Amino acid sequence: MSNTEVQRKLKPRHISMIAIGGCIGTGLFMTSGGAIREAGPGGALLAFAIIGLMVFFLMTSLGEMATYLPISGSFSTYATRFVDPSLGFALGWNYWFNWVITVAADVSIASSVIKYWSVFDFLPAWAWSFVFLAIIFGLNTLSVKVYGESEYWFALIKVVTVILFIGIGLLTIFGILGGEFIGFSNFTAGDAPFLGQNLTQSFLTILGVFLVAGFSFQGTELVGITAGESEEPEKTIPKAINQVFWRILIFYILAILVIGLIIPYTNPNLMGGDDIAKSPFTLVFENAGLAFAASFMNAVILTSILSAGNSGMYASTRMLYAMGKDGLASKKFSEVNRQGVPIPSLLATFIVVIIIFLVERLANGAYEYIVAASGMTGFIAWLGIAISHYRFRRAFYAQKKDLSVLKYRAKLFPFGPIFAFLLCTIVILGQDVDLVTGGKFEWDSVLITYMGIPVFLFFYFYHKLKYKTKKIPLNQVDLSQAHDMSEYEKINV
Repeated sequence: MSNTEVQRKLKPRHISMIAIGGCIGTGLFMTSGGAIREAGPGGALLAFAIIGLMVFFLMTSLGEMATYLPISGSFSTYATRFVDPSLGFALGWNYWFNWVITVAADVSIASSVIKYWSVFDFLPAWAWSFVFLAIIFGLNTLSVKVYGESEYWFALIKVVTVILFIGIGLLTIFGILGGEFIGFSNFTAGDAPFLGQNLTQSFLTILGVFLVAGFSFQGTELVGITAGESEEPEKTIPKAINQVFWRILIFYILAILVIGLIIPYTNPNLMGGDDIAKSPFTLVFENAGLAFAASFMNAVILTSILSAGNSGMYASTRMLYAMGKDGLASKKFSEVNRQGVPIPSLLATFIVVIIIFLVERLANGAYEYIVAASGMTGFIAWLGIAISHYRFRRAFYAQKKDLSVLKYRAKLFPFGPIFAFLLCTIVILGQDVDLVTGGKFEWDSVLITYMGIPVFLFFYFYHKLKYKTKKIPLNQVDLSQAHDMSEYEKINV
């Protein structure tokens, strides 16, 4: 009989750093400058604070379920058990699809980033992509402890960078580095801190930054996927979740405040985007007189991208493994080797990543639609977490279960999941800000922006029509702590 159990080898420091790494990425290092330019320093701060608060509540919701039922690929299984198997099927495949595309995109971007240094021109860009993909694949073929160790060091580089940035930024603001005392002069320059001629326009600019902030925070939910391979999930998961609030406060709010204080929103270089030299982090380091800033930040961006690709390969592999165990994919995907690595799931994911990478390189325009199809997946996954947790706790009440069995309880239930559900819905519907504000309707723009919704609905209704599933009544929700489900529970609810 094939082994189907992953191994619990992720240590507390691994879980903690994976959670931190999920919070910090190119969204902070690169596109935060564009957010300040679009909404002003006050608008960007407010947008990131609101989305950060929502993410904190979402993570407490996920933490409650993950400590009660610590399994890999948690979102799919929780939705299957607590809401509707069709929702679990759609969430699982959509999330897998998203991370597969993310890995393909990451190795492509990494090849461009490494070309910043001319010494690496001895290989073409596509060859560097395959080198990075081989490294990521190799790390994931080893035990989960190796994945945890690699992510620990990737995340540590990002944490040290942000701490250095905040420290140097504060010294610059007070005139100790780079010149005179700055204070709040740039923060309130021009129409700052909030941009927009009236309250409605200010709200719409902040709504646009909600999208940037949301995509920046995506990856924090990886903590839920690691629960199934944590040594002591009932201790490590709550600890990592509780630290999310402080990470958001320190790594995002403080960093954006520093950028807004040092660089006025009217600065034409404050664009973020793809230019390392125009990263707000690079600009602040250069203002402090550090000539090597661009090269240093390029190295940090490269490690961030490889970290995202490494996490993406891990997350998609574990999601496919979980769906194999739950009967939402082939049972073959639930098999693991002696090190507890789901090799069939890893190989299938790796092959699809290569196919998507080749599509990107060879088919003009097709890749844009593939990426668009997964663009909303993070927000949809967050919606799934909010719905699953709300139903999970309601089922506890309906079945008169004692809440004392919960080793970790989400904060301020039911406010958290309701707040997250409403805000995620607003962000998803407001993806195309120009359309929402009554701008010109363009089919191509709408299709690319909202393609993720019909893709998700396709998975949902395909499973719904095939297996005739129904929403599980609260008094029949399976609240046992058994990791495997019966055929009846998997499909014929």
